[in-house]
Amino acid sequence: MASHRPLPRVPLPGQPDRPAPDAIALDGVSRRFPGGAVALDEVSLAVREGEVFGIVGRSGAGKSTLIRTVNLLERPDAGAVRVLGLDMLALDDAGLRAARRSTGMVFQHFNLHTRRTVAENVAFPLEVAGIPTAERRARIAELLPLVGLEAKRDAYPAQLSGGQKQRVGIARALASRPRILLCDEATSALDPETTRDILALIGDLRDRLDLTVLLITHEMAVVKAICDRVAVMEAGRIIEEGRVFDVFTRPAHPTTRSFVAEVIGLDVPEATLARMPPPPPGTIRRLAQVLFTGPHATCPLVSEASRRFDLDINIVSGRVDEIAGEPFGVMALAAGGSAGQVGAAFAWMRELGLIVQELDR
Repeated sequence: MASHRPLPRVPLPGQPDRPAPDAIALDGVSRRFPGGAVALDEVSLAVREGEVFGIVGRSGAGKSTLIRTVNLLERPDAGAVRVLGLDMLALDDAGLRAARRSTGMVFQHFNLHTRRTVAENVAFPLEVAGIPTAERRARIAELLPLVGLEAKRDAYPAQLSGGQKQRVGIARALASRPRILLCDEATSALDPETTRDILALIGDLRDRLDLTVLLITHEMAVVKAICDRVAVMEAGRIIEEGRVFDVFTRPAHPTTRSFVAEVIGLDVPEATLARMPPPPPGTIRRLAQVLFTGPHATCPLVSEASRRFDLDINIVSGRVDEIAGEPFGVMALAAGGSAGQVGAAFAWMRELGLIVQELDR
C-alpha cells in the first residue's frame, strides 16, 4: 500500500518553524451512559492540523463514543471539546450546526439512502443545508471524480460494491468542504484489498485537500498503513499514545503489545523452538527478540555479531517491513556460545541502538 505522509510545512521567511496547531483538542472528556457504564474516562487528546490520527481499541473500548464527541453527536458529561479553535460545548444550536460543517463523517455501514442515486446521496447534506441546486450539481461534479465514481453517478446503492458504497460515503462527507474528516471504522465492513484501496484514497484526499483525519479502528494494520500518530484505548481511557513508528517498535502497555503482535508477528513459533537441537556441551543458548530500526534495519548485523563474538546464531523468525515510511526489522535469534560471549553480543547490539529483549524459553 502506498504510504501517505503529511505535506511539508515551510515557514514564511523570518518566521520560526512551529508545530501545526491542534485541529481537535479534548481535555478531560468523560461520558457515562445510563446504568453507570463508563464510555470515556477523563480522555485528553490533541490532533494536529494535517495529520492522520488513529484511535485503536477492542470492541467496547470507547472509540466510537470518543469520535462522536468531536462533533457533539455524543455530548460529554465533563471536559472540554475544541475543534478548529471553537469551544464546541459553548455553542448554541445555530453555532453548532455551522461548526459541524467543518467536519465530515464516514461510517462503517455506509448509511446511504437506498432510493437515491450516487449523485443524490452525495447531494443530500447540501440539500439539508439549503444549498441551491446549481451549486449542488457543481459540487457533485467536483467530488465524484475525486473518489473515482464518475461512471456511477446515476447508479443506486444496490448496484454498488462495498468499496464503491464507501466511496459514496466519503464523497458525501466531503460535500460541505470540511477541514476535518472523521472515520468511524470506515473499513471494517470491507475485504482486505478494498480496505487498502479506501485507505489509499483517504490518504490521497488528505494530501490533496489538506484535511485532518481522525480515524477509529480495531485493526492495527489500518493504523500502520495510513496514520501518523495513534492512541490506544481500553475501558474508556487512552493507555498509550505516540508516533505510529514509536508505538509499533516500542509498545509499552500489554494491550498495545498484543495489537502490534497481530501485525508484525512478535511471537516466536513454539514448533520451531521445539525442533532446535540442544546447545553443545559447555555452551548455552539464549533466545532474544531483536528490533532493528532506522539505518540498522537493512544492515547485516547478525552475521557481524556472529563473527565478532564467535557465536552460532540461528534466526528463529523474522521480517523486514516499513511503518509510516520508516524501515524496521524484527527477528527472534537463538545465540549459542559461552555466557560471556552471548551477553557481550546482546550488549553490543543495544549500544548500536537495537532493542534486544531476552525471551524466557
